[in-house]
Order: sequence, then C-alpha cells, then structure tokens
Amino acid sequence: METPLPDPIRNRVDESGLIALDLDQLAPPAMVQDLDLSAYLEQGLILREKPFRTAMTELREADWEGSTVALHCASDAILPDWAWMLATSRLTALGARVCIGDEARTRERLLLDAIDALDLEPYRNGRLVIKGCAQGTTAAILARIIERLQPIALSIFYGEPCSTVPVYKRPKN
Repeated sequence: METPLPDPIRNRVDESGLIALDLDQLAPPAMVQDLDLSAYLEQGLILREKPFRTAMTELREADWEGSTVALHCASDAILPDWAWMLATSRLTALGARVCIGDEARTRERLLLDAIDALDLEPYRNGRLVIKGCAQGTTAAILARIIERLQPIALSIFYGEPCSTVPVYKRPKN
C-alpha cells in the first residue's frame, strides 16, 4: 500500500495578493562624498571669503564628477550664506549633485526624491506592505511613502508580509 503524498507546501503570503514594497530597493545607488566646510575655518571660527574662494577653485572634477555631495559644517560656527552658495556653485560646475547635510541626511534626501519619482500605477488598488526592515528609514521617508500611496492604494500595511500592522484601509463607499 502506497503512502499518500502530503499536501504540497503553499506560500500563503504569495497567495494573499499583497504587494511588498522594499524601500531599500527604491534608494538609488549613489556615491555620497562628504565636504565639511569646517575644514576651511580659520581658528575653527571664521570663514574668510578670499581663502575659501581659492580653496573651492582647487577642487578638481575627477574627484567630484558624478557624485552626490553631503555638504555640511561639523562645527558650531555660523557660516555666511555665500559660503554654501560658493561651494554648491563649484561642485555643481564639477558635475556633482549637492545636498545640504551629513551623509545620513543626504541619503534620506535621495530616497525622498526616489519616492517622489515613483511610478504609482503598479500599486493602484493594491494591498500594499511597506517592508519594515529597510535601512536608514526615517519618519520623513515613511510619511512621504504614505502620502504618495494612500490616495491610490486599497490598503497599506507596515512590517513583513507574515506579520503586519494595518496603516490604512480605503473606506467602502
């Protein structure tokens, strides 16, 4: 007598119709370079225009082209507005994209931009799960993805497909 075969293993998550959205997959692979303006301060306090302007002209295209620059000042010195403008002008001319803030803030900005550019059609009327294990996720990122998806989604959950927290469900009309 033959032993009956057990029922095949079923992936109930796949069968649920949930669409998982991994924010790590949205983050563009960008080379982020750091430019700390505190390195140009005299005595750690004062930024003089002429030496700073000279230092900016010494930046070379090969070092910055195609990169995203986290432009910030690590000290508590108060920088004049023109310093940010001069540095941004030079870096942009060298082919870099400039974000004001440290590397974490810059990566957040890149992900926010990716969320803003996201094609929403694949998510229309979907049951969505925003994966909860994304690296570097901030409140601003989570708020932005909800702002973008809520108007078109049927429902939104947060977490992993096997264990989620309901965030939004479209009201029945």
